[in-house]
Amino acid sequence: MVQRTPAPGDLEPIERASRDELQAMQLERMKWSLRHAYDNVPHYRAAFDAAGVHPDDLRTLADLAKFPFTDKKTLRDNYPFGLFAVPREKVVRIHASSGTTGKATVVGYTQKDIDTWANVVARSIRAAGGRAGDMVHVSYGYGLFTGGLGAHYGAERLGCTVIPMSGGQTEKQVQLICDFKPDIIMVTPSYMLNIIEEFTRQGLDPAASSLKVGIFGAEPWTDAMRGEIERRAGIDAVDIYGLSEVMGPGVASECIESKDGPVIWEDHFYPEVIDPDTGEVLPDGAEGELVFTSLTKEALPIIRYRTRDLTRLLPPTSRAMRRMGKISGRSDDMLIIRGVNVFPSQIEELILQMPQLAPHYQLVVSRDGHLDKLDVVAELRDGLHNPAQSQDAIAALARELEHRIKTYVGVTTRVNLLPANGIERTLTGKARRVIDQRPKSSN
Repeated sequence: MVQRTPAPGDLEPIERASRDELQAMQLERMKWSLRHAYDNVPHYRAAFDAAGVHPDDLRTLADLAKFPFTDKKTLRDNYPFGLFAVPREKVVRIHASSGTTGKATVVGYTQKDIDTWANVVARSIRAAGGRAGDMVHVSYGYGLFTGGLGAHYGAERLGCTVIPMSGGQTEKQVQLICDFKPDIIMVTPSYMLNIIEEFTRQGLDPAASSLKVGIFGAEPWTDAMRGEIERRAGIDAVDIYGLSEVMGPGVASECIESKDGPVIWEDHFYPEVIDPDTGEVLPDGAEGELVFTSLTKEALPIIRYRTRDLTRLLPPTSRAMRRMGKISGRSDDMLIIRGVNVFPSQIEELILQMPQLAPHYQLVVSRDGHLDKLDVVAELRDGLHNPAQSQDAIAALARELEHRIKTYVGVTTRVNLLPANGIERTLTGKARRVIDQRPKSSN
């Protein structure tokens, strides 16, 4: 592995700033962001008024705790453009994450937002060892998902040559890596393991490829997986964190010289960690739910957004900003399947739309090689499953549900339809919704 530790002159001044300098910038930008949201977004005006707070009440960073939270439901309730703080004509791009039956969480960007996003991703790639002139192979998905285009624009902003491969076509991924000889790959860690195995299947040594650095995100991964990827591919593996509601990839990213947790780019995204039950702000080092407030976003300012990710805020090391620990879990029931956020309630809504199906189901998560797999077990309504019932009709019904899940949620599943009462109930009469069969591993 080739370490590319940046010289101090490579860093932006804010990356070397004192804590006082950084906090002064944060306070100024936070005042602007709260005022921008209050003046231009009816939801925020109503929410602030209902909580009895006003942007002028923010005099210190700690005063942010007085303001109400935002969550994914807020975005869905204001679908599609109700949280935009600028006229729709000023929005130059729209992204969205999967939502319930088409109600995605929609995010918008002004040209300045796109520039900010490109800058923080470029900063992230540089922190991972990337330099102008490097070739970057982007295997994140392109489209409404923020991963592909976020990585793409950031790499171009840094001055890199981008290969916009997107996901899938693993054989072609290997071919292009061999032919084009990129320096960096940006992809989910689980798919990187698939690429490594495709190298081996073709009789090639993945550690002999041109790749030097992998920048991995869009799903949780452990230090054990980092070690396996680094050993088998002969690269440095670093972690990048983001979520579309806050910006996309590049909210935080690891530094190659320390690999000790993603540095949060605090000049644009102010972090808090709260008790997920009480909402109380916890001190740095305590584990709780990660919350973000955007400091510079124009189109979609986000105030105290509850990510549901459980982690800790850690002191600065390689940069002036704080780091975040490994995500230890979530405070809700969301699953991440091959980079797609999946809520049981999304599947439930789709099942309830099909009158032939009963409102009982289970989501069975397992591991297929290095990739997560989701099976959906559902029930036919009482009276619909009998010897006279056509097996072809039941198979067609299963295919229809698979199609709806793929269309509205964005994840491929296998559906198994059981007769009425085929799913075991608990003593309370409730079904166990999620069965996670993935092997357990420690961070």
